[in-house]
Amino acid sequence: MTDAIAVRDLVVDRGGRRVLDGISCTVPRGAVTGLLGPSGSGKTTFLRAVVGVQVVTSGTVTVLGQPAGAPALRHQVGYLTQAPSVYADLTVRENARYFAALHGRGRAEADQAVTDVGLAEAAGQLVATLSGGQRSRASLACALVGDPELVILDEPTVGQDPVLRADLWARFHAMAAAGTTLLVSSHVMDEAARCDRLLLIRAGRLIADDSPDAVRASAGVDDLDEAFLRLIRAEEARSGPTETPGRTSGTGREAS
Repeated sequence: MTDAIAVRDLVVDRGGRRVLDGISCTVPRGAVTGLLGPSGSGKTTFLRAVVGVQVVTSGTVTVLGQPAGAPALRHQVGYLTQAPSVYADLTVRENARYFAALHGRGRAEADQAVTDVGLAEAAGQLVATLSGGQRSRASLACALVGDPELVILDEPTVGQDPVLRADLWARFHAMAAAGTTLLVSSHVMDEAARCDRLLLIRAGRLIADDSPDAVRASAGVDDLDEAFLRLIRAEEARSGPTETPGRTSGTGREAS
C-alpha cells in the first residue's frame, strides 16, 4: 500500500530564513500521524506545503499520488488551519451546510459533522458569538464534512477542555479505523502518545520519524517529553546548535 504523503528533501525559505531544512518523510494511510514540535519549529509551514499552499524552495511533496495542491485533491483533502476559517455572520449549522454543499453533501451530513465535534447545542448560534474553542470546532466540522480521504489538522485541540480533547482524539482514531489518514500538529507533547506515528521536528529539521514506543526506545526513556529532549541533544551533538534565526541557514518563526 502506498503512503498517503511522501516528502522528499523539502526546503522552505521565507523572508531570508530557512524554515524547513531538507525534510524527508512519509505518512502512512489509515493512521493518525502526529507532527510534534515546539512553537516556531516549522509545523504550520510543513502542513501548508502538504496542502499545496506554501511556496517551496526545493524538494517534492506527493499527496495521495498527486503533487501537493493538485486540483484532483480538492475534494480528497480536508484542512483545519490554526485560525478559525468559518464565516462569523453565519450560524454553525449554516457554515457546515455551506461547506457540505461545496462537496456535494446534504444537510444530514452537515448536521452530523456539527454533532461529531460536540457543537449540537450551539448549532443555531452565530459563529461570532462563540468562544475561541467553539470556533475551532466549527472549523473542524467544516473540514470534515466532505468526508475527505486525508485530513490535515493544525493544532486542533488548542483551547479545548480535557473532556473535549479526549472526545476529539477518540473521533480521530475512529476516522483512522475507518480508513481516513490524519496528520495532526501539536506542540503539546502529552498528545504524542495518542498518535500511531510521530514526526518530531525542531528548528525546521526532522529529528524523529517513528512510533511513540520506538521513539521512547531510541531515547532510552519512557517519558516522551524526556525522549524528545534527549533526541534534541543528540541532534545538536551531531550537527551543532541551530544558527541564529534570521540567516538563511538557520530557521525562522513558524508561519501562521
